Amino acid sequence: MNASAPAGAWTLESLRADHACALLDFERRNRAYFARTVPDRGDAYFAEFADRHRALLAEQETGLSRFHVLVTRQGDLAGRVNLVDIEDGSAELGYRIGESAAGRGLATAAVAEICRVAHSAHGLSRLIAVTTLDNPGSMAVLRRNGFTQVETMTIDGRPGVRHERPLTPAD
Repeated sequence: MNASAPAGAWTLESLRADHACALLDFERRNRAYFARTVPDRGDAYFAEFADRHRALLAEQETGLSRFHVLVTRQGDLAGRVNLVDIEDGSAELGYRIGESAAGRGLATAAVAEICRVAHSAHGLSRLIAVTTLDNPGSMAVLRRNGFTQVETMTIDGRPGVRHERPLTPAD
């Protein structure tokens, strides 16, 4: 990927069963990196990954959540972008970009794309995102994508912020 994470350098794919091995590898490789700014998933997540992956696919089938992976042109999994708790036209946005792809515009581009997909493919009208205050990179990604801070909160004992963004046909 280059510095601006251009379209064509990656694709946003709906989570599938055949993503399991690459996704587990991605989470293992980036565990310490992610734990710097988001709560660690814990050892059980990795030990029970196959069951968890099947559960995510089943949840996705119900329409309650939509899980996605970012795959580079080279076929590497570079990140995840998820819409969870879909209800009444809104969902919570969550995303993780691997350390090797961080700082290159991928998160900003991926969030812009999921905003478009959330509206056009899933009919959503609003996204919510939360981040800890010690994750300025994530807060910047949200700001660049039109999210506004709506309240302060605590996330697993850490100070955080809740953001919202309305979605329109222009997305």
